[in-house]
Amino acid sequence: MARAFKRKGARFVARLDDVERQVVVGLLEQTHELLVPVLREQTGDLFEDLVSRLGLPRLKDLGDDSSPAPRDPALDRLLPSAHREDPALAAEFRRLTEYGLRERKAANLAKAISALQDSDGDNVRLDREQAQAMVVALTDVRLLLGERLGLRTDEDADALQERLEAVSPEDPQLYLAGCYDFLTWLQESLIQALMGM
Repeated sequence: MARAFKRKGARFVARLDDVERQVVVGLLEQTHELLVPVLREQTGDLFEDLVSRLGLPRLKDLGDDSSPAPRDPALDRLLPSAHREDPALAAEFRRLTEYGLRERKAANLAKAISALQDSDGDNVRLDREQAQAMVVALTDVRLLLGERLGLRTDEDADALQERLEAVSPEDPQLYLAGCYDFLTWLQESLIQALMGM
């Protein structure tokens, strides 16, 4: 049975059994898979490959009018628009920044996954850097789960609670809501430990 994060010296320690740790790692991995930037095939042209590595469209792609592939709505929660009233400005900002943001988020998720996989039995011991990465990674997983559950407002949370009371015990939304609650509790305990509360 899980125990909340507590500060022990320079470490932040929690107890997660194998099943709990596997569930959290699985959710972190799925979020990582959604966020990790996709590397384009290298062309051999140093400039074009540099532009591609930055996540910018290649020069040859600028005139391409083909419509983009449908985007997972969870990505809009994890990588929100920088300007809601000007779609063109928002698209340009996203074009210039999304790749780097994906890289940073994926790095935090990878660090959190590694920390959980390297745990000592049921004890999860994090240094400050790992703890900070874990807080950010758990935020991203919770945003993803919140999107899947339709959680955006307090009213949405109330509506979800009503829906969950009416579903069968096998409904996947019960599992997602349970994971969301568990990750919320785990994240809150880590934040309190980091703040010295």
